[in-house]
Amino acid sequence: MTRPDVVAVCGSRREGSYTRRALQIALDAASDAGARTELLDLRTIDLPPFDPDAAEPEAVQTFTRRVRQADGVLLGSPVYHGSYSATLKDALDYCGKDEFTDTTVGLLATAGGGSYASTFDHLRVVVRSVHGWTVPTQVGIRGAYDKFDGDGITEPGLEERVRELGREVTANASVEPSARPAVPSACDD
Repeated sequence: MTRPDVVAVCGSRREGSYTRRALQIALDAASDAGARTELLDLRTIDLPPFDPDAAEPEAVQTFTRRVRQADGVLLGSPVYHGSYSATLKDALDYCGKDEFTDTTVGLLATAGGGSYASTFDHLRVVVRSVHGWTVPTQVGIRGAYDKFDGDGITEPGLEERVRELGREVTANASVEPSARPAVPSACDD
């Protein structure tokens, strides 16, 4: 792979979204690590609620094509009621194995208070069910309203963790977890 292609899917519709700001920091780090990057901001992409009986409009086809083309995907969501946003859920419902098989995925969640652990659990289950591969690094930002200023993230070490997420997705964008070795090894008995 010469230059990995990494997209970030922002599952927040809020104008001043902390999720969007954090994903942009991760994308900047991915770009610095050599990736082509793009933010897929669900606030500005006109995806209708998922309806399996309806014809997919052009916006849906463009979105799923872009995710399918990516070598790495960053999924970001605010924490809503212990899970991820309905906005991200609708977008992911349009995606499947065609978009995610062997795709490297990084997870990011922002919370106003409480915990983000179950948000990560839910997203990992979704990614696994469509045969994607989540990197070990995940970034949860608790009390996000207090962690950002005009220049970035204010909490010591947190911005570096967000950047590491972007770098890790980039570095692992060529990993194919389901690939088998071409030559059988002694362990294959």
